[in-house]
Amino acid sequence: MTPVGGDGDVFLMTAGIFAFALMLIGAVLMLVMGKGPARARALGRRVENLRKRSDLSVSCAAAPANSSIKRTEAKSDIPGMEKLAQLLPRRAVLVRRLERTGYKISLGTYAMICVTVGALVAFLEVEVMGLPLYIALFGGAGMGLGLPHPAVSYLIARRTRKFLSVFPEAVELIVRGIKSGLPISEEIVAVGHEIADPVGLEFRRVSDALRFGQTLEQAMWESAKRLDIQDFNFFVVSLSVQRETGGNLAETLENLAEVLRGRRQMKLKVRAMSSEARTSALIIGSLPFVIMAILSVMAPAYSGLLFTDPRGQMIGVIALIIMMVGALVMAKMVRFEV
Repeated sequence: MTPVGGDGDVFLMTAGIFAFALMLIGAVLMLVMGKGPARARALGRRVENLRKRSDLSVSCAAAPANSSIKRTEAKSDIPGMEKLAQLLPRRAVLVRRLERTGYKISLGTYAMICVTVGALVAFLEVEVMGLPLYIALFGGAGMGLGLPHPAVSYLIARRTRKFLSVFPEAVELIVRGIKSGLPISEEIVAVGHEIADPVGLEFRRVSDALRFGQTLEQAMWESAKRLDIQDFNFFVVSLSVQRETGGNLAETLENLAEVLRGRRQMKLKVRAMSSEARTSALIIGSLPFVIMAILSVMAPAYSGLLFTDPRGQMIGVIALIIMMVGALVMAKMVRFEV
């Protein structure tokens, strides 16, 4: 006769592994979605160094008039969430990420979403899977911190795609204005009113900063830091280099517009060529869940052992971890940098 304590120990060990797996998945999601490729980070450091050089070149006499415009951080209407938001990791980076989504998401609202997701996961672990409360809290904390992160990354990627789809048109509009003899500051105002958002929104912010006394270069660098898009960084770098060295700005921006269109066409070509691999990865990744759903309907007694028996629970946890690692590897393989 098998002692009860043995089954209890196996169950607690399985529950601990499952909670650790949830926390590990949450940490991996935050790590993968929060950091870009090494080449992009290196380019970001070079752009930041050039921006600092540009700031140092501004005259000290013009510093009071050209001081940076500080915008107040959006506050949450949910009581107590702002204090809880102070505990979130990498708070300054998170503020910039939320701003890049294009939505007015405060830290308090984001903290409330994390708490809600974590509480829901913990509730499901306790009520559906029968895990102990302290283990469910650890697993809920990991998923509460990890799951909202890719959602924010999705919103940022969607806004970036919309920005890049119309940004070459904005550059060409500036080129036509410069060739007709208009100053670039007026063309920035024209782009803000004639080009669709989010490009028009960002250029309206730049024109507002110019009206408040900032220099064009300072306003553009602040917008580049807020957007964190390589194509826009190229545009700002072109303006900065032209200001320091001189030359034909219209010709420079015209060449830049051709480069931007070429980059977009190459990205679309790469996406089309990798569509088969992405579809195969999606099908392979969803097959185990589809088969389990079918078995749960057709033979619940047969598939239910995977959730009720401690050995089945351990196998399920290990399989989940392996599937997550495989999904991350396949996602990395089909993601190309242009």
